[in-house]
Amino acid sequence: MSTYRLKNLLSPRSIALVGASPRHGSVGRAILGNIRKAHFKGEFGLVNPRYAGIDGVTTVDSLGKLTFAPELVVITAPATTVVGLIDEAGRRGAAGAIIISAGLGHGAGSSADAAERAAQKYGMRLIGPNCLGIMMPVVNLNASFSAHMPAMGNLALVSQSGAIAAGMVDWAAQRAVGFSGIVSVGDQLDVDIADLLDYFALDPKTQAILLYVEAIKDARKFMSAARAAARIKPVVVVKSGRMAQGAKAAATHTGALAGSDAVYDAAFQRAGVLRVSDLRELFDCAETLGRLKSPPGKRLAILTNGGGIGVLAVDRLAELGGIPAAIAPAIRERLNTVLPPTWSGSNPVDIIGDADPARYAAALEVLLADPGNDAILVLNVQTAIARADDIAATVTGVVQEYRRQHQGSAKPVLAVWVGAEPKVINLLSDAGIPNYPTEDDAVRGFMHLVRHREVVEALAQVPPAMPGAFAPDIEAARNVVTAALADGRHFLDPIEIKRLFDVYEIAMVPTFAAADAEQAVAHASGLFAQGATVVLKVMSRDIVHKSDVGGVVLNLTSADAVRAAASDILARAKALRPEARISGVMVQPMVLRPKARELILGLADDPTFGTVVVFGRGGTAVEIINDKALALPPLDLQLAHALIERTRVSRLLRAYRDVPAVKEDAVAMVLVKLAQMAADIPEIRGLDINPLLADEAGVLAVDARVVVGRVERKFAGSGPANFAVRPYPSQWQRHIEVKDGWWVYVRPILPEDEPLIHGLLRHVTPHDLRLRFFALMKEFSHEFIARLTQLDYARAMAFVAFDEVTGEMVGVVRIHSDSIYESAEYAILLRSDLKGRGLGWALMQLIIEYAKSEGLKAISGDVLAENTIMLAMCRSLGFEVKPDPVEHDICDVRLKL
Repeated sequence: MSTYRLKNLLSPRSIALVGASPRHGSVGRAILGNIRKAHFKGEFGLVNPRYAGIDGVTTVDSLGKLTFAPELVVITAPATTVVGLIDEAGRRGAAGAIIISAGLGHGAGSSADAAERAAQKYGMRLIGPNCLGIMMPVVNLNASFSAHMPAMGNLALVSQSGAIAAGMVDWAAQRAVGFSGIVSVGDQLDVDIADLLDYFALDPKTQAILLYVEAIKDARKFMSAARAAARIKPVVVVKSGRMAQGAKAAATHTGALAGSDAVYDAAFQRAGVLRVSDLRELFDCAETLGRLKSPPGKRLAILTNGGGIGVLAVDRLAELGGIPAAIAPAIRERLNTVLPPTWSGSNPVDIIGDADPARYAAALEVLLADPGNDAILVLNVQTAIARADDIAATVTGVVQEYRRQHQGSAKPVLAVWVGAEPKVINLLSDAGIPNYPTEDDAVRGFMHLVRHREVVEALAQVPPAMPGAFAPDIEAARNVVTAALADGRHFLDPIEIKRLFDVYEIAMVPTFAAADAEQAVAHASGLFAQGATVVLKVMSRDIVHKSDVGGVVLNLTSADAVRAAASDILARAKALRPEARISGVMVQPMVLRPKARELILGLADDPTFGTVVVFGRGGTAVEIINDKALALPPLDLQLAHALIERTRVSRLLRAYRDVPAVKEDAVAMVLVKLAQMAADIPEIRGLDINPLLADEAGVLAVDARVVVGRVERKFAGSGPANFAVRPYPSQWQRHIEVKDGWWVYVRPILPEDEPLIHGLLRHVTPHDLRLRFFALMKEFSHEFIARLTQLDYARAMAFVAFDEVTGEMVGVVRIHSDSIYESAEYAILLRSDLKGRGLGWALMQLIIEYAKSEGLKAISGDVLAENTIMLAMCRSLGFEVKPDPVEHDICDVRLKL
């Protein structure tokens, strides 16, 4: 249900606590104390039929006896009473409840299931059960049993663990870090991590969102929410279970490589979420992101009174991908005038162990004014010559004056005072300077800022256009898989794989199936006639890795050699794997590409995120080498190249010595095609190509394995049931005839449409732009257009229309759903010189058809009252038109579907 009524839960005007007890050490007593100590300013009532009052607060015996209708109900009562309490709260008009109680069970027939159904009857939202509660400093609310109330700040924390949330509060209290909100989600009966990502992404008081995740409940919902939030502000996650074993036995190499944690890594990467490895790094992220904004680059200047620690910082910076800022000659001259001649002369700027506050201040002022760096790390090692607290006081004064002068354009300053006393830490923290115990932590903090900027830039990049026309015959491919399933098989045979790959234009070695040695000789003879040598491979749906049973024989050059090899392969396979079903051997020509790289590409099925694409170093030792990376489909060329670059083998794809580079885009295109294949045929449950040979001539699949099976819908909403990220909805492409025989081609928008949108806008008059955007629009930035073209198809849709003769973009219509996916808001823009030709009517009809297919209940929009043409069209389409009660120059239009 996303953000529906979340504001009522997280910023309520009235609260009832049910189940509080006077017993010391009880959860209810602790929450009562916390609500009172936080000085919640709204109405508050206490419900407990066993006591007349608790700690001086009068109680009532039921929610119905309260003098007010509570907006939020906090439940600490026994699990057996929870369902009844939810029903009573719903009848009283409560917007939601926090269920602290544990023991409600799971699944159909449990108390949890009954509580959820009771809440849905009244449109209530539920947090929990089995949770710590919530802490919202902004509204003085601490409805939790945490030992402390966090200070007010700009970090939001969403945690699946109550203990982690409580620990973060204790840590934050020591570091003067504040929170806009902390929510412990517990068992996520209703409100989940994705809902809270949506909420805090749009919360103006939240600068960054921290997550502690044990497992994702709804992958598609999480991916949509995380991608949307990461565009706006940093989202940082620490996930437990990193070392958990993946599947012990997998039908393909790619299945074995795609362990569960590697898939989570791929999901976080795709969503633009920054993953950290442990709580310490999460704390460091909070320290940095709660105080600083991302710099424009990754050049770090390091100021230190100790050369050794400065060099360690530079080493760590280089290891993590940062750049030690160069000291330009002019800056060096300025530093020469304020520093002793023994200073280091380079970065790190070592101002020597006897540096006093004045020397720190002089050097820092020069570095702050230097355009050659993006941020500064100040290090101090305590000495008996200059007091560490005096230096800290001087540094904070310089930084504060610099920030005052530069306001929003100030570069980040980070600090490490080695072995600092609490008063030094407090001094730096109070000045808003993130500070860390070691240089390693500080450099990591800086790189978190850099990574967030890179994530935002990557999310806004325009992907390259696909080279050439790629339009596979999907029906033919489906027929191959359907036939195998109808035959009760879970694997495609080599001939079927070749047919499947031909449909998707994936080059593969010619492959022939032979039931026995004589058939193998017959196929081999044709290859010998072409001058080829031959390889034989055992053909069995039960033998996963052919080489394990000696099932591959290379370099055969005669009929006798083929006959003998086929007999040996079949006999050896039957002896070593007597239970296996062996259907014969496959015959292929030997491929001699001496400078080709052996790669593995494939698809694997993950129980949480569905289909994942795998790429890495191929060959027989693929699992031992374990050089692989994963990505969630769908893929474009840009995402495919990014996937490749995350492996070590990617370096071998470039030219080196006398080995030419692999043909540009060749490997990436195969990855894109495999992702498309997975979207078209969800019944493909696993696939690997190993090896895929890649060289300057292109790519060639030598061996492949495809696992098929019935697939049940895993994710809510339409689109492939096996994709956590909803792919491009190509089924909505249309050729439409409008007035006077004018034909337009309409399709869903693509990220690479950005230049075409700019072209469309050049043909729209300022007046029409004002009617569309409700303001005079003089300039459209890349970031603005990227938001319009890079859609999450699970939440929004835009159709673009093209003149079929000229190919020019002539119009666009879009809708964006509300948080509960019941209603959507529309907008439309046409070329001004083409209005009145029926295009607007056709696009509006198409978007209405789409909204109906998605199960939306209504479409609405805001239209300027002066836009009489649009209002007339809305009325003709059946929209109800009403004046806006607040903005009198705007009309609200709404169509029930």
